[in-house]
Amino acid sequence: MSAARPVGVAVVGCGTISTAYLRNLACFPDLRLLFCADLDIERAKAQAAAFNVPGAGSTAEALAEPDVEIVVNLTVPAAHAAVSSAAIAAGKNVWVEKPLTLDSASARALMAAAAQAGLRIGCAPDTVLGAGLQTARRLIESGVIGPPQTGLALMQGPGPESWHPDPEFLFRRGGGPLFDIGPYYLTALATVFGPATRVAAVGRRGKQTRVIGSGPRAGTEFAVEVPTHVSALIEYEGGQAATIVLSFDSPLSRHGFVEISGSTATLAMPDPNRFDGETRLHDLGGKDWTAGPARGPADGRGLGVLDLARGLRSGAPHRASGEIALHVLEIMEAIDSAAATGAFEPVRSSFTKPAVLPEDWDPHASTLA
Repeated sequence: MSAARPVGVAVVGCGTISTAYLRNLACFPDLRLLFCADLDIERAKAQAAAFNVPGAGSTAEALAEPDVEIVVNLTVPAAHAAVSSAAIAAGKNVWVEKPLTLDSASARALMAAAAQAGLRIGCAPDTVLGAGLQTARRLIESGVIGPPQTGLALMQGPGPESWHPDPEFLFRRGGGPLFDIGPYYLTALATVFGPATRVAAVGRRGKQTRVIGSGPRAGTEFAVEVPTHVSALIEYEGGQAATIVLSFDSPLSRHGFVEISGSTATLAMPDPNRFDGETRLHDLGGKDWTAGPARGPADGRGLGVLDLARGLRSGAPHRASGEIALHVLEIMEAIDSAAATGAFEPVRSSFTKPAVLPEDWDPHASTLA
């Protein structure tokens, strides 16, 4: 493909999350939305019509499109490995919703296949590329809190079954607060501290069944298959430590709580599940202040796809990489295992911390036309 040509994209999986992606991808000049695919062909056609995407149909048809260079895999977690592997086999680069796959063994195989084919894999969350968390990272790297030493992250609430019309997959393998919400918090911590080396954890399942609270299936009871409350300790390669609590068992909701403490100040990051938000600091002298407006893009889901696309053309590494996603997946597996064994569990993979986005990085600029 010409280095000056926008990158062709196909979206596979046209469920709830696809609307947020399609809305943004359609507005980025460096991307060309070419195809929407889903097991439900009518749903794919409806999303294609809503966002003026020229093609719609099956996954096989999407992978056969010659101008598609990136497949955006928005299927349920259980299908991530199969759909991404098929895309790699078809010669396509992949962006996949989190988690990368259901387990690190299949994730490593996927990464190896992409490397052998000379293709790239990017993975959500790309909230770490939003203005909020990028501004926080710039402040930390400027030395405003001194060397980062510890982290504290908290997400708790009663669970998504009250509002999600089809929540069962969030309570099966690959779901729960650890695998569904954990990637946002663990990726934010990873971009500050770098690779983790070991974890300890406890996990609990508050209820054996839950009830759908909204939509046409309201009142339907379903089984809970995974821990719905997890507390973990994480040790990092550089000697830092973090504590994280993730829970679907709390009537009191608290979201977006991530603090990084250094030698001279504590920095409260914006909600890692959002692309905007303010950064607050508290120093040893007792001073509290807000660190000014967040600087950078805050468009929402799809920033990682765009960064991947621009990296394909420029040769620069993309920031929300498969390597980070694999490492976060291994952290989550280690937490899950530690909760079962009661022992510290190692995390063996590594990655290179991505560069901070320039403040003037503009997703709406036409850099490839």
